[in-house]
Amino acid sequence: MGALTGRVAGRQTSRDWRDWAGLAARLILGIGLFVAGALKVGRLDQNVTQVALYQIPMPDWAVTVIGYAQPFVEMAVGALLIIGLFTRVAAVLGTVAMAVFIFGIVWAWSHGLQIDCGCFSIGGELPEGAETKYVQDILRDLGFIVCGVWLWLRPASALALDTWLLAPLEGDIDYSDLGEDDEVDAMMDAEPSGSGPADDPRVFLPATDEKATR
Repeated sequence: MGALTGRVAGRQTSRDWRDWAGLAARLILGIGLFVAGALKVGRLDQNVTQVALYQIPMPDWAVTVIGYAQPFVEMAVGALLIIGLFTRVAAVLGTVAMAVFIFGIVWAWSHGLQIDCGCFSIGGELPEGAETKYVQDILRDLGFIVCGVWLWLRPASALALDTWLLAPLEGDIDYSDLGEDDEVDAMMDAEPSGSGPADDPRVFLPATDEKATR
């Protein structure tokens, strides 16, 4: 499971700023994808038309499949990121999706098309004389990609379901990436039940004088 989720923090209340940065990245990319998909669900036919407006060479059946499937894929990936489940896989899918969106925008721009990208709006062709927002759209999606790349490289984050449902075994924990306090907590989480005080890394027993015990 480590390949799917990455190493997860030993505690949900981690004091490592990177876990909280991961939470922010998850929510930014996850909410962005979920909202983009939810706005399209009620107008699937219009989304098929929007895909066709990009005039990217592909069969009509592919345009139809993409138009109908896109909203549900966006919502599914967004939901996984929001709750922090299969974070690394969801981050990769979200990053690839944003890269595809940027490609589509660049394609439309380079071919002189005057359209609304339709990412967070109803899309469609722009009225004559209206200005496109291709630059703003590309910069926004690049920001989403930054979040996705962060989570791909370091999927561990605070308040993630990965931690509760898919916690790694002791051998899967990467102690080199933990702070001193978190390392101890992770070691304790990996201890089998029934361990005595002598096995607790936070308990230091005083040395015993051999002569005094005789």
